[in-house]
Amino acid sequence: MSTAGSPPHSRIKGTVLISRLNLVRQQGGQARLDEVLRRLPAADQALLRKMILPINWYPFDLNLRLDAAIADVLSPEDRTRAFIDMGRASADENLKGAQHVFVRPGEPHFLLSQAPQIYRFYYAVGSRTYEKTGPKSAILRTFGAENVTETDCLTIVGWHQRAIELSGGQSARVTHTKCVAKGGPHCEYQCQWD
Repeated sequence: MSTAGSPPHSRIKGTVLISRLNLVRQQGGQARLDEVLRRLPAADQALLRKMILPINWYPFDLNLRLDAAIADVLSPEDRTRAFIDMGRASADENLKGAQHVFVRPGEPHFLLSQAPQIYRFYYAVGSRTYEKTGPKSAILRTFGAENVTETDCLTIVGWHQRAIELSGGQSARVTHTKCVAKGGPHCEYQCQWD
């Protein structure tokens, strides 16, 4: 995946990188993490082997390269599933930790209504909106995001699936119906649950 030409100020919070590294450790320990890191440029390896601070901003391109390396190692036969699983792992780690205040049992709409604030925990540029479309459905839209990739959008799908489940929604489904990476005017995620 090419990241050439992305704006130099495209950034993502350290919490995303931490959740990715922890996912790899959980699925294969330090040996598996070393295998992932060896696929990255030396500068990325050096940065990721240091302490990543959850509240610090890091280059978005670093996250894209890390995600691609993880998918190559953990699930080369089903990269789509790998990216969705990365998003799910991020939701698990963050919504059971520092962002637990967004989870109210039995209230997926509460969490989804916080999408504009939650977006700021992860991305430096752009915004996300929430629209309730029914008792068990909503649409999230992302505007003005930089360096949109289909793979990052898959992590967003996974994150929201898991977030809905953690909030008590059953059989959560998140469909990515519009994507900037595919020429859409914005990214749109239709969320439904039972």
